[in-house]
Amino acid sequence: MNRHRKAVAPWVPYLFVAPFLITFALFTVYPLFQSIVLTTQQTIGPGFERYVGADNFRNILSDPKFWIAVKNTLLFASASVAIQMPLALGLALLMNQPWLRGRSFYRLAVFSPALVGSVFVGIMSAIVFQARTGMLNRSLHALFNFNPDFPWLSTYLMPAMIIATLWMWTGFNMIYFLAALQNVEKELVDSASIDGAGTWQRFLHVTLPAIRPVAGYVTLISLIASLQVFELPYLMLSRLNSGPENRGLTVVMYLYQTGFNVGDLGYASAIGWILALLLIFLSILYRRMSRDERT
Repeated sequence: MNRHRKAVAPWVPYLFVAPFLITFALFTVYPLFQSIVLTTQQTIGPGFERYVGADNFRNILSDPKFWIAVKNTLLFASASVAIQMPLALGLALLMNQPWLRGRSFYRLAVFSPALVGSVFVGIMSAIVFQARTGMLNRSLHALFNFNPDFPWLSTYLMPAMIIATLWMWTGFNMIYFLAALQNVEKELVDSASIDGAGTWQRFLHVTLPAIRPVAGYVTLISLIASLQVFELPYLMLSRLNSGPENRGLTVVMYLYQTGFNVGDLGYASAIGWILALLLIFLSILYRRMSRDERT
């Protein structure tokens, strides 16, 4: 039978992968190349383009509004990740306990905010954190006589954003930690217990080293997502507003304002590439640290 089988033309495999290659080139490679070209241009709407070389990057370095956006983004990312990781790990440890009844329901309840999406969370947060009519202030006022006019969306915008993102992503990260905890070798934990190690010692010297790769990965993806935050402040602050004294201005929001409100796509592309290089640096740093731990 093999003797009579026709030979396949060498171009046939390329025919099957051609749709993906064409789509990838049109919607990924070309826009990526065009964004690099845009960083060397100043644009004011679609009808004006002027070559400026590296001036966009020089102007960014001396742009006070950009540095406000960087400060806000770094503060949000560091605070949300620093609070989110211990909470997610603590919930995973709790959900992993065999004595806890209804664990499946609790896992679903904690994880479910991640299913609704950041747009829904942003809209809900704008309602919940309203000064007088918001559910949070009304509830706190009823329970603790809290100030019903507490300005979450103005003076305390950053804590409001951190609380909103904790509600959305803590359960999502909990699933990663829970899967890692369930893969810890029970023999090691039992051996440590026989040797007299207490609960904290078993966690510190057995469980934590076993889940460290997963913890590092979860921290990295959470940090990358936090550095790209856009929907929460955009929706919590009535879209085009960045809050009093630009308290809600993030790097991606500044990119959006510069590119689509002002119309300078070249300056916005330069901002985007600075953020992209930062994210690439974090990814490379994580890979280096992971490689060092394995060796």
